[in-house]
Amino acid sequence: MQSIRNFFLLCSGAYVPLLKRAPSEMNKYAGIGGTIFFTGLLAALSGGFALWTVFREPWAAVLFGLAWGLMIFNLDRYIVASMKKRDNTWAEIRMAIPRIILAILIATVISKPLELQIFNKEIKAELIIMEQEKLKTQEDKVKLRFQGRIDSLQVQVGKLKAELQERTTHRDSLLLLAQQEADGTGGSRVKNLGPIYKAKKADADSATASLKLLSDRNTKLIDTLEKEIAMGQTKIDSTINNLQRESMDGFANRLDALGKLTEASTPMWFANWFIILLFIALETAPVFVKLISPRGPYDDLLEQHEYSFIIHKDERKTRLKRDSDRRLEKDEKDYKG
Repeated sequence: MQSIRNFFLLCSGAYVPLLKRAPSEMNKYAGIGGTIFFTGLLAALSGGFALWTVFREPWAAVLFGLAWGLMIFNLDRYIVASMKKRDNTWAEIRMAIPRIILAILIATVISKPLELQIFNKEIKAELIIMEQEKLKTQEDKVKLRFQGRIDSLQVQVGKLKAELQERTTHRDSLLLLAQQEADGTGGSRVKNLGPIYKAKKADADSATASLKLLSDRNTKLIDTLEKEIAMGQTKIDSTINNLQRESMDGFANRLDALGKLTEASTPMWFANWFIILLFIALETAPVFVKLISPRGPYDDLLEQHEYSFIIHKDERKTRLKRDSDRRLEKDEKDYKG
């Protein structure tokens, strides 16, 4: 336990030889160091997972995770170590504000990859929906390229069939009139095969012959157009089947899926923000602990140590200046003498 505490004291950024002269402060700084260490550890896990989702290379994820974790650890350690307790509370708050802002930014960056892992099941389900939507959009674009021509051909086929149907109906009506004239159910109401019947029968025969010519012509055109329609549909199906169905499992796609989930679900939105706030609390905790803690023995010792250094520096500068002045005076006397 002693070695663990010493390790956390090093993590806190405190000057351990001075801190040992203030034993009552050691637990506080051990706690601060532990928070900094575990924040760096979470940052390493977060960075490693983020790189894993991009490259799928274990060695790259491990190396990047370690580098990212060490960078965040060192940055947090510097932020806390650079905050010194003085007698001016407002000056301390002004010094703490940029550090708190930086800690919030770091916490937001750290939390995002871990959020993706926490909501992994929900994100996978949303990614499937996004893949289907993307594929549907691609299919619609393919159909749009060919559908205009197909629709035009189908309109032509419809017109040709309608023309055939109209001529067939006209022929059938003429045949019906001739038949009714022959059996006396219509026309002159006299059952005979006289001139009236023959005239109506001639009209019907003429309509039948005209229908035959039209049917032969339109049937060939309809066959040609329907073959072209079938070829267009085959081309659509072939193009759709050749579309690249890439898996949407990248880091950006996961972020997009998480954003859609939080927009669509209020509980997910709250859970997302709770996680972000948790990491912000962890990241800013050492700063706030230093800020709200009363001035302790270690702060006095540190101030004395720094003041001693300043006094020593001033004394050395004064001594150097005095020695320089003496040399100048001596050189001046030698010159005059």
